[in-house]
Amino acid sequence: MTEVFFVFFYSGQTAWFLETPQTFLCRVVSGFLSPPKNVRLTSHNMNMVLKWEPPEGAASDVVYTVESINKFSGIKEACSNISTTECDIGSHININVYGTYESTVRAQSGAESSLWVKSNMIVLDKDTVIGSPNVSLFPNEGAIEVSITDPVFATSSLKDVYQSAVYTITYWKADEKKEVWNISDIQQNRVVLNDLDPQTKYCVQVQIQIKIAQNSNPTKPSAPICENTTHDEGPQWVAAVVTFVFMVMAVTLVVVTVVYRKKISHFLCPKDTLPQHFKEYLLEPPKSSIYLAMRNSHPPEEIYHQVSIVTYGKTMEEGRPLEVAGNFYSREPVATVRER
Repeated sequence: MTEVFFVFFYSGQTAWFLETPQTFLCRVVSGFLSPPKNVRLTSHNMNMVLKWEPPEGAASDVVYTVESINKFSGIKEACSNISTTECDIGSHININVYGTYESTVRAQSGAESSLWVKSNMIVLDKDTVIGSPNVSLFPNEGAIEVSITDPVFATSSLKDVYQSAVYTITYWKADEKKEVWNISDIQQNRVVLNDLDPQTKYCVQVQIQIKIAQNSNPTKPSAPICENTTHDEGPQWVAAVVTFVFMVMAVTLVVVTVVYRKKISHFLCPKDTLPQHFKEYLLEPPKSSIYLAMRNSHPPEEIYHQVSIVTYGKTMEEGRPLEVAGNFYSREPVATVRER
C-alpha cells in the first residue's frame, strides 16, 4: 500500500493528512475539525447507504454533508447538514443499477469544516447484497405448494437486473434432518412438492442463485418455514371415476326426459274422462216432487196491521215513584208501525 503525506498551512495553522487508495484521513494539528472515521459505502437490495463514525472529540452541534460521485453523472449532493452518521443516498438521487459509485463526507461545526473523506468504490449490480426471498406454504393431501416472493429492490426488480436468477428449494421432515431433498434451477415462483407423507410436518428453505457470475456476494437463504401435510384421501383416479359416472348418469337422465317427455307428462298428469252414463245422469233435471212444488209455488200473501204507540206526558217529576208518575200521560201518537 502506497502512503503519501502532505503538509500544508491554513490561516497560520499547520495540519497534515494521509491519503491511501482506499481512505482519505486527516489529523488536526491545531485549528482544524477532525474528519469522520471508518467511512464505508454499502448496498443491500440495490439501495446505496454511506455510513461513518463521528470524528474524535466531536462537538454536539456537528453536522455532516454527503456527496455521491459517478463518472457519468458527476458529483451530486445527497445529504446536507444531517446530524446522523448515515445517509441513504438512493433516496435522494437517482442511481443506475449498473453504475459505479463512491461517496465523500465531511463534518461541520459552526464555521469550521473538516476535509472531505472518500469512501470505497462499489459497482452496484456486482456488490449489492441480495436479500432472502419470502416463502409461503400451502398444504394439500400428500403435497405442499411453495410460493416464492422476490426481495423488494430499491431500484428495479430481481428478475430485471439478474435475468439468470433461479431458486434452490431445500426441504426435510421436521422431526428429522437426516434426509434432505433439494430442487435446483427453479425459475417459476410457485412449485409443488409431491410424494410427501400425509399428516407429516415438513420444513422448507429457499435460496436465490445467480447462475452467471454477475454478483460476487453469496445470497442469504430464507428462514425455515414448516407446515403439515393433510390426510391422503386416496388416489386421484378414484375421484375422477366418480365424477365421470355422475356426469354420465346426469346426461342419460336429460336425454330420457327429452325423448319421453310426452309419456312422462301423461303418466304424471293423467287426463281421465267420466263415462257417458255418468254425464247423462248428472245433466238430467231432477224429478223430485218436493223440488217441483217449490219451483212452481208462489210466495205467500203477507198480512199486516196498523199499530199506534203512545208515550207518557212531560209532567212526570224527576225522582217520583213510577206508580205515581204513571197517572200522567199523553195521548198523542208518536209513531205508526206496520207489522207484516
